[in-house]
Amino acid sequence: MARLSIFHNPLGGGSSLGLRKTDSGTTEIIFDDGVARRLVWRVASPGIAEHRLSDALRAAIHQTRVLPALYAELKKRSIAIESVIR
Repeated sequence: MARLSIFHNPLGGGSSLGLRKTDSGTTEIIFDDGVARRLVWRVASPGIAEHRLSDALRAAIHQTRVLPALYAELKKRSIAIESVIR
C-alpha cells in the first residue's frame, strides 16, 4: 500500500503538494493546483531521506508561486526529479 503525505497552501488558492511512496519503493512528488493541473515527478536521486523531501515541499507550498519555489528547494538540496505525468 502506498504512503501519502500532503501539504496544502496556507495562502489559499487550492494548491497542494504531495509525497508518496509506492509499493515498488519509488518516491513521487505530486502537484495539484486545485483547478486543472496535476503534475507528477519521480525522485531520481537515490537514497534521499523522506524528511529532506518533506522539508522541501513544506518550504515550497508556503510560497505564492509554488512550482518555481519547489524547483528551487529541490535544487538547493541537490534532489533530482524526472517527470512522470504532465
